[in-house]
Amino acid sequence: MKAEHFFSSEEKDKVEAAIKAAETQTSGEIAVIIVNESDPYPEAAMLGGFLGGGLSALVLTDLFFHDSLWIFIPILFCLFYPFHRLTSKTPGLKAFFLSMRRKEVRVKTRALQAFYEKGLYKTRHQTGVLFFLSLLERKVWVLADQGIHQKMDQKSLNRFAEKVTQGIREGKAGESLYQAIGEIGRVLAEHFPHIPEDIDELPNKIMTVS
Repeated sequence: MKAEHFFSSEEKDKVEAAIKAAETQTSGEIAVIIVNESDPYPEAAMLGGFLGGGLSALVLTDLFFHDSLWIFIPILFCLFYPFHRLTSKTPGLKAFFLSMRRKEVRVKTRALQAFYEKGLYKTRHQTGVLFFLSLLERKVWVLADQGIHQKMDQKSLNRFAEKVTQGIREGKAGESLYQAIGEIGRVLAEHFPHIPEDIDELPNKIMTVS
């Protein structure tokens, strides 16, 4: 499912309402970004092409060509591209060829990139918080600006990311997301209470980026 259709209209409305409610309690600013994937992962498509094409070529040469190496190689070359394309276009298959470490690093890096691309670092008191959801990897990263990190370390933020990640795995992504937003809003309110002159600096709607 594409990022723009991952949440229903009702879920999007609830997330937006959760952000607005949280920001009435705190000067912190909360944003949500969702992407299809954090990297094109060309190495996964290459591996899928070689393994899929190689296994298929091996079976065909064994069954019909008496294990001839001279037949195996051209069949492999012919089948490589279809399996390469299949892997690149099938998120679940692509993810299968990626290590957990590789996916984790790319999600973290892409979250940081999105934080700057969308100007989330420009809040007046450096109190922006980003919930970054990457669908192919089924991972969530919560990133906070410098002002937040003076009071909350990354380990504390990871607790909210884990809650949403678990919700995605259980098919309750929307519910887990607006619950996590409410929880982090209450925590932020303890350290960064709402001030009268505070203005809404970041979008409350779920954003998607390519």
